[in-house]
Amino acid sequence: MTGPVTLPHTWRPFGARLMGTVAGGFTLVLLVAVWIAWGPDIRAKFDTFQRGTLVFLILLAGAVWYALMRSRVTATVAGITVVNGYRKRELEWAEVVAVNLRRGAPWAGLDLSDGTSISAIAIQGSDGQRAVEAVRELRRLVAENTRTERND
Repeated sequence: MTGPVTLPHTWRPFGARLMGTVAGGFTLVLLVAVWIAWGPDIRAKFDTFQRGTLVFLILLAGAVWYALMRSRVTATVAGITVVNGYRKRELEWAEVVAVNLRRGAPWAGLDLSDGTSISAIAIQGSDGQRAVEAVRELRRLVAENTRTERND
């Protein structure tokens, strides 16, 4: 077990970010190499629409990659900020009832006081023990920051 977490603290996915970066970089290098290897006669056969489609697909893949890179959970004195892709939720400590990482779940979840729950993509089950420790730390912070005098 690690020591106490100091605030502010941010958790980010590790394995997914690493694989996304490596696979994305490899794919980009491969596409450029193939484009160059085709030579000018084959490249000239691509019309403007086809080139635009290729650029659009590359930009779309980049947008998905960037969304994964943005994903994080940040705990501060005021509460928790959950960023999943392009969506950001700011929660006060009292809004978070529980933090869970169910067996086989792709990522952690936060149960909220209004009866809903949200995913925390930043804490990925595929990160193994790192994810388990992140959930423990976040649970500890929720418990510490939601205590009342009656402790109910």
